[in-house]
Amino acid sequence: EYNDIDERHRQKMIEFETTNIAVADLEKYHSALDKALLRYHGMKIADINKIIRELWTLTYKGEDITNIELASNQDAGSRAARSYNYRVVMTKGSTPLDMRGRCSAGQRVLASIVIKLALAETFCLNCGVMCLDEPTTNLDYANKRGLAIALAQIIATRAAQANFQLVVITHDEEFVAMMKNELTAHTGFDMPERYFQVSREEGSDGKHYSKIHAIDWDEL
Repeated sequence: EYNDIDERHRQKMIEFETTNIAVADLEKYHSALDKALLRYHGMKIADINKIIRELWTLTYKGEDITNIELASNQDAGSRAARSYNYRVVMTKGSTPLDMRGRCSAGQRVLASIVIKLALAETFCLNCGVMCLDEPTTNLDYANKRGLAIALAQIIATRAAQANFQLVVITHDEEFVAMMKNELTAHTGFDMPERYFQVSREEGSDGKHYSKIHAIDWDEL
C-alpha cells in the first residue's frame, strides 16, 4: 500500500498545482474577455447612437424632441447570467426622458425606423438586404419627406455595395413620389429603373389573384 508513496505523492502534488495554475489562468482569461465584451458593447452603442443622431436630425422635422438614443442598463447578477435592458431616451432641450409613454404614434414609428436603420448600418454591412414595411404609418408630410431624404442618402451611399438591396413595402403613393424626387437629386449611382405595384385582380374564372406590375418611374 505504501510502495513508492513519495513518488505517488509527488505526482499528485504536480497534478494539484497544475490544476490550480490552469484555473487561475482561466479566471484571468474570463476576466479579460468580460472586460473586452463590455468595451465592445460600449463602442457599438456609441456607434449606433451616432448614426441615430444623424438620421433623427435629418428625418424629424418637429421641434419638441432634439434627439433620441439607445440607453442600456446591466441587470444585477453573476457574470454568467449578465443581460442588458435597452430603452429609447429622448432629449428635450437638455433634459433626457424615457421616450415610452411620452411621444405620439408618429414619433414612435419614426424612432423605430431610425433605430432599425442605425442597427443595419452598424451590424449588417456584409448583409445588405433591408426591408421596411409601411414605414410612413402615422407620419405627417414633413416627416415622410425627411424619411425619404434619409433613405435616398443611404441608397446613394451604399449603391456600390454588390449585395445591397432596400425593399420598401407601402400603400403611400405620395411617399413613392418623394423617394423618386430625392433619388433623382443624387448622382454617382444608377437610378432604379422601375418600382413594382401589387394589385388584386379578378380572373376569368371569377377568382381574385394578386398581380405584380413593373412600372417605370416616369409613369409616376
